[in-house]
Amino acid sequence: MYQQILEKIRNKKIAILGFGLEGKSTYQFIRKYLDIPLTIIDKKNILESNEELLKEDSNLTCIWGEDYLEHLEGFDLIMKSPGVITKDIDTHLLPFTSQLELLLEVAASQIIGITATKGKSTTCTLTYEALKKNGKDAYLLGNIGNPIFDDIEKFTEDTILVIEMSALQLEFVKHSPHIAAILNLYQDHLDHSGTVEHYHANKLNIFKYQKEFDYRIYCEDIEPLNSYMNDSYLGIPYAITLEDKDGTNVVFFRDNKIFLSQKELFDCNQEFSLLGEHNLRNIMVVLAISEILGLDLEKTKEAILDFKPLEHRIEYVGTYHDILYYNDSIATIPMATISALKALKNVDTLIFGGMDRGIDYQELIDYLNLGTVRNLICMPTTGHKIGKLIDNKNVNCYFVDTLEEAVLKAKEVTLKKHICIMSPAASSYEYFKNFEEKGKAYKNLVKNS
Repeated sequence: MYQQILEKIRNKKIAILGFGLEGKSTYQFIRKYLDIPLTIIDKKNILESNEELLKEDSNLTCIWGEDYLEHLEGFDLIMKSPGVITKDIDTHLLPFTSQLELLLEVAASQIIGITATKGKSTTCTLTYEALKKNGKDAYLLGNIGNPIFDDIEKFTEDTILVIEMSALQLEFVKHSPHIAAILNLYQDHLDHSGTVEHYHANKLNIFKYQKEFDYRIYCEDIEPLNSYMNDSYLGIPYAITLEDKDGTNVVFFRDNKIFLSQKELFDCNQEFSLLGEHNLRNIMVVLAISEILGLDLEKTKEAILDFKPLEHRIEYVGTYHDILYYNDSIATIPMATISALKALKNVDTLIFGGMDRGIDYQELIDYLNLGTVRNLICMPTTGHKIGKLIDNKNVNCYFVDTLEEAVLKAKEVTLKKHICIMSPAASSYEYFKNFEEKGKAYKNLVKNS
């Protein structure tokens, strides 16, 4: 597989755009086999932090600075890293490709691609675990796993590649995976994509280039995702719905059980760790993939029953001062926070707020005004804005400036035997590097409060 990729790039003039995790992986892969001229383009001076890796490479040119995106002409291929934002430049004629695109070109038939605004990491990991339970040679790659090129020498013609695909990874692809799933589409990443329409179009590329023998899985009771589905997509459709709705290739919900057509796939009366309707849909997608691949259903059920929620996703932190604490720092959009509150019972306190990226918060405001959560601890910036719009007199709004203040206030106001959850409904970038850093900080503060 990797030999085919090497043949595609062997005689090309190549630039690596962005030198983070994937950019370094691309560089190391190319340099292991090819001593061709390479150019690395990044906003930062990458020589300062990568001297040991790059200092003896005499066939390398490095370009950096605030104007780094003005130096993309004259290349046969530009290996673009997902984290590089290009919404402010004309990309129409630029020869962008990526690790994902090159892999899709040579091995789309072996790839299960999963995307969504929320839920893709859980669904990818559960799919991977189901494959391993079934004894398959499987790898978890992409947005959640290792860069694709890190393990590419280990892939064989029997390997199944489960890849979490972000909107930025999908933006410039011209190929789609054999099995593709979109779980949901909401407002997000407007700072990266510019508009909701562009963001959704990037996601839909996962279906766009499928052939008649490929498979397209989508949650038809999620809008606007369902409204995008039409005959222009050639993949065989598998619809996921929580409604009691029979039909060909429809995975549906009836009597607390999951069915595909008339075949019972999973009994939800059993005890399992994935809470909420959103996770129920994630499970249904994994069951659909299992059926498409002809896996042993009993082993897939084992994977579901054994699965533990990923860190920062409605994660139980512990009980302290007789209060049950949960960390849901992955919830960076309003719908994710609403889903967490619906999934958990007995939520008395919500800690929320983060960077304002121009997302519409009206749905969250309406939900919080219902008064199902008694205490709202509002953090900058979005939390302060939303808190001022809560007019239910039975809801207590507390405005704080730091996460430490939020945890102390939660300890003071949360009823015993009830839940306090941090579910930001916004990005963490104003005060934290990412949602992982924020989640870890929250857990440390809770445990030491």
